[in-house]
Amino acid sequence: MARRPRPEPVQQVKQRRDAALNALAGGVPYIQTLGLQFDRRGDELTGILPFKDDLIGNPILPAIHGGVTAAFLEMTAIITLSYQWLWEDVESGAILVEELERGELPRLPKTIDFTVDYLRSGLPRDAYARARVTRSGRRYSSVMVEAWQDNRDRPFAMATAHFLMPRRDG
Repeated sequence: MARRPRPEPVQQVKQRRDAALNALAGGVPYIQTLGLQFDRRGDELTGILPFKDDLIGNPILPAIHGGVTAAFLEMTAIITLSYQWLWEDVESGAILVEELERGELPRLPKTIDFTVDYLRSGLPRDAYARARVTRSGRRYSSVMVEAWQDNRDRPFAMATAHFLMPRRDG
């Protein structure tokens, strides 16, 4: 009777997944400009926009700038979509984390259209966002993303987006 291969230690799996996510997010300069962070729990990502004063667009309210909100939603959608798209290749070892860390990143999806619904003002505090891939095909994908602050049931902005997916062979 053939023996089943021994499972990989969980710590190695976590390190590989975190390294892949950090390399992916680290390859987008605008993510560093905004100070975005990503928290990974299994295959679910939460984008985090830590508050800082220069994110305020209207100091009278004060409210987070609409462009910052849109960028936060779009970056969360792109990183979530890319992470899910690369998941099997990272898990199987077809993409080595060392290559990602050296900056040998696969091409990211390109935005076709992006529609934001501003539901209320973003307050001067940390914001969170989660994206859900609603359609993922070879050439095109659709994503919905929502951002909230204190209560996930009260989003302050939502977006729908369509992306052109990079070719697997290029």
